[in-house]
Amino acid sequence: MTPVERLEAALRTPKSETALVAYLTAGWPTKEGFSSLLCAVAEVADAVEIGVPFSDPMADGPTIQRTSCEALEQGVTLEGIFAELSALPTPPAAPILLMGYLNPFLAFGLQRLGAVAAAAGVSAFIVPDLPLDEAADFRALIEPHGLGLVQLVTPATTPARMVELVAASRGFVYAVTVMGITGGDGDAQDGIGRSLREIKAMATVPVMAGFGIRRPEHVAAMAADADGVIVGSALLDCIRAGDDPVDFLRTLSGSKGVQI
Repeated sequence: MTPVERLEAALRTPKSETALVAYLTAGWPTKEGFSSLLCAVAEVADAVEIGVPFSDPMADGPTIQRTSCEALEQGVTLEGIFAELSALPTPPAAPILLMGYLNPFLAFGLQRLGAVAAAAGVSAFIVPDLPLDEAADFRALIEPHGLGLVQLVTPATTPARMVELVAASRGFVYAVTVMGITGGDGDAQDGIGRSLREIKAMATVPVMAGFGIRRPEHVAAMAADADGVIVGSALLDCIRAGDDPVDFLRTLSGSKGVQI
């Protein structure tokens, strides 16, 4: 089974009632504590999306922007992320994917990206500013290493484009539930349930709903029509507040008996 196939399999057989992808900003809140945080979150989440810090995260809201800036101030780099993942004594209990903007990957070098990422235990990439029409070279360089490129579908995606994006997505389809940036209040666009059902009907990989997932009722609203959810800003807010991220994720996902 390839790394991206392991990611897909993990989301099809979740640890709790609803598949959960948890987002963490690499090296945050501290470089020294990130590995422990990652491994703890991976015990609860079905996959962990690690954000590569970038100075202009155009798809992200204030919470992720702030954590990204703080990570950059600590000297977090893509090279360092791979080194830290490779140095883990045991692999995390959930597949890892990297979410990053194209510039850091270009600076790292696309020719070596796939091999280094696979050796570090990465399963897939999310690159929000890489259009499908320009992604062929990126995919060609990572797919020989068993890695996949996750595509995003938004409420503004046309039906014809949706077909193309869903067909091209590997690991899962990222279904954005609101217009705008991450970190909202979970109020999905009108008709998002219908849109999720349309995506799921044509997808051969799991469909994960993201942007604005903060409370169990948000999970419930999405779980009826998607395979699972992605939680990012709410988890980072929890960590910044000094609360237990594992307890937060368990409550969100229903693994502590919370009815969702």
